[in-house]
Amino acid sequence: MRNLTHSLLFVLALVVITLSCSPSTKIVGSWKSPELGNKKYSDLYIFAMTDNFINRKTFEEDVSQILLSKGIDNQTSVNTLKAGIKLEAIDSNTVLNAIQESETDGILTMGLIDQTSETRYVPGSAYPMAGYGFRGYYGAFGAMAYNPGYYTTDKSYFIEIKLFDVKSGDMIWSAQSETTNPGKIETAAMEFATVVVDRMIQDGLLDVATNK
Repeated sequence: MRNLTHSLLFVLALVVITLSCSPSTKIVGSWKSPELGNKKYSDLYIFAMTDNFINRKTFEEDVSQILLSKGIDNQTSVNTLKAGIKLEAIDSNTVLNAIQESETDGILTMGLIDQTSETRYVPGSAYPMAGYGFRGYYGAFGAMAYNPGYYTTDKSYFIEIKLFDVKSGDMIWSAQSETTNPGKIETAAMEFATVVVDRMIQDGLLDVATNK
């Protein structure tokens, strides 16, 4: 019984440590143009503004997938611009032509604007060793099992998301997300995509009802 209890407590400690370092994405703020009115968007051009092609492709495709699941048509820059070319080498006219040819009504951009690292100490924890009746517990009073404390570094990445109207060229919505302790790019990108699209729906930007 004592060994089983110790094993369960050890597993619980590992779960707590894992959760404290697990990736987490949230929207820390958003803005919507008062001139938008009741207009909603049903077809978006997705553009992740990074020279890392793998990251760009992963984020764009995950956002595309979530949008499609909500009934929102879209196209991605990785499918309309030449692959493997750095963004700084693509002139704005090429990008604008690709957007016009896509016949979308909104441009959704994403770009990393900041990243931070913070080291913190996670205190240890103590608990009475299990397996004693009262006599044994009284005789061994003070016998405790102890999980030592440890240092961990939290890494946060801030991404700016903007939505532009294709026809006017005006920015009609912007938001900033914070992702803490991302692990695999695939997991972080999908969580980011889900959070961003949910916020866009919440802010009344997407024509989800018509496309269902």
